[in-house]
Amino acid sequence: MSREFEMSMIGELNFFLGFQIKQVKGGIFIHQEKYCRDLLKKFKMGDCKPISTPMSTNEHLDADVDGKPVDQSTYRSMIGSLLYLTASRPDIMFSVCLCARFQAAPKESHLTAVKRILRYLKHTPSIGLWYPEGAKLELLGYSDSDFAGYRVDRKSTSGVSWSSKKQSCVALSTAEAEYIAAGACCAQILYMKQSLLDFGVVCGSVPLLCDNESAAKIAKNPVQHSRTKHIDIRHHFLRDHEAKGDITITGVRSEEQLADIFTKPLGEETFCRLRNFFKIGVSRV
Repeated sequence: MSREFEMSMIGELNFFLGFQIKQVKGGIFIHQEKYCRDLLKKFKMGDCKPISTPMSTNEHLDADVDGKPVDQSTYRSMIGSLLYLTASRPDIMFSVCLCARFQAAPKESHLTAVKRILRYLKHTPSIGLWYPEGAKLELLGYSDSDFAGYRVDRKSTSGVSWSSKKQSCVALSTAEAEYIAAGACCAQILYMKQSLLDFGVVCGSVPLLCDNESAAKIAKNPVQHSRTKHIDIRHHFLRDHEAKGDITITGVRSEEQLADIFTKPLGEETFCRLRNFFKIGVSRV
């Protein structure tokens, strides 16, 4: 780089744009502990009571039309700060993104949920990402359609409605909702494979882990079943890429479904166990 750019060496990198980098013999640890503590201080949560999870398992956030409004500017500032923190804290991704949906008209219930996230950060300020020396790159896909992928239709018990961005379609069973979600996951895997190829990294058949056996069978079976013929043809490209070998639909036990941490509030035991899949470490170690 010094041949192309005017540079000066000022020592080993240890701080960059709010990220703290520790380079030790066993690997590299990236965290945002200082940023996290400054964030708590900024929003007057430095002395708050710590809590072990960012969201309660029985918490349900909606528009809360009749709720008491709160200051939009403060709420948006909190969300923006937390979104930047997710770069090294995937454990708060679901709760932060859920709260971010209500920035247009935040209510007290939404602010309470955001403050709970800050209380969780008070409990875990030094968590970050650990990259061990000699680790090999492995691309895996986890697919789950619970909460973030589909919602049970409250007006009818006959089906499940699944939404993607601003478009929606109807699945008549959980298996079909899972199948549609797996299709969306497949599209992301193909994008990531192409991106890695630009860096000279060639990935073979990428495992796509799904905890719904029926959805996996729909993806593997080339026969168009009458029960799934109503699913839009655009979702069936999942079968094509399974047949081509771009991906491999693989079953995974529900307790090892990593996508759960991104799709629903979890209890403390399950949340902490799945959090460990990210190779998360603690900065003081």
